[in-house]
Amino acid sequence: QVQLVESGGGLVQAGGSLRLSCAASRSIFSVNAMGWYRQAPGKQRELVAVIVSGGSSDYADFVKGRFTISRIVAKNTVYLQMNSLKPEDTAVYYCYHRSGSLVSWGQGTQVTVSS
Repeated sequence: QVQLVESGGGLVQAGGSLRLSCAASRSIFSVNAMGWYRQAPGKQRELVAVIVSGGSSDYADFVKGRFTISRIVAKNTVYLQMNSLKPEDTAVYYCYHRSGSLVSWGQGTQVTVSS
């Protein structure tokens, strides 16, 4: 199973930016999908953004125009650039990796947006 290590979370004021990184323990060249989910206290985990093997990406409506997912295959790393952050973006953000039927998760990184 692939190991995923997230970094880049932290505390930021509303309107600010953060960039999350997710480094995989092996090549991401042929994975079906990688992306980010988030979970706020008392809420279910929800999809934020995903990038698939062909390089196309998709976003939840609530982050469209503010967040950008990207990857550097040579570094086995996926990024989430988060701009114009809002207090409601506060959550633990989890990296997600799917290869065939096998799904792996990172340990999560906390993002806190103050008003």
